[in-house]
Amino acid sequence: MPRVRKRPAGAARPDKKGPKGKRTKTDNQGEASAKVENSSLQETSASKDCGKNLSSYWLMKSEPESRLEKGIDVKFSIEDLKAQPKQTACWDGVRNYQARNFLRAMKLEEEAFFYHSNCREPGIAGLMKIVKEAYPDHTQFEKNSPHYDPSSKEDNPKWSMVDVQFVRMMKRFIPLAELKTYHQAHRATGGPLKNMALFTRQRLSVQPLTQEEFDFILSLEEKEPS
Repeated sequence: MPRVRKRPAGAARPDKKGPKGKRTKTDNQGEASAKVENSSLQETSASKDCGKNLSSYWLMKSEPESRLEKGIDVKFSIEDLKAQPKQTACWDGVRNYQARNFLRAMKLEEEAFFYHSNCREPGIAGLMKIVKEAYPDHTQFEKNSPHYDPSSKEDNPKWSMVDVQFVRMMKRFIPLAELKTYHQAHRATGGPLKNMALFTRQRLSVQPLTQEEFDFILSLEEKEPS
């Protein structure tokens, strides 16, 4: 699921490789589009950053509101994931090398926050887990797909995806504005979110989290909104 951006159920071709896919997108609060991501980061520099799996926790972005690209609605919310067969879908459409390498670093059963992006209120909506490790993203070969990449070859595909499964909704939605408040405070105090990639690497739709960041965000569920 792309930067993730996702495609709605039924938008993918008949799936020979896994559950139907979706695609992700960046928020409108300081995040660039996937196309900008792709043009602004080169594979060589990204590979240096992502060659090792340094994280067991992730944040993955998707658009929960309808938006057409090439006639296809790229909307995919956590509710859409929950409604899929076995509550499972492939995370397709990532077209940024660094985000792709993070997908390739993911391991089975690792957890990820499902982040609603490019919408009226961006933020963390729920939890999911990785149920299939990286494999070729079929949308790179589909000419009618918003994610088609004519430079990618079937014998050497550029782009990968994973399968994710719904775990649960957050006990309360954690908005971007609240996370930003903590990030700014923690920069001064050395708190858990001081270096959170959501603010230091905003363009990425797939981002690593430290265990400290992951645990702190979970703790916010029990607190009143700041």
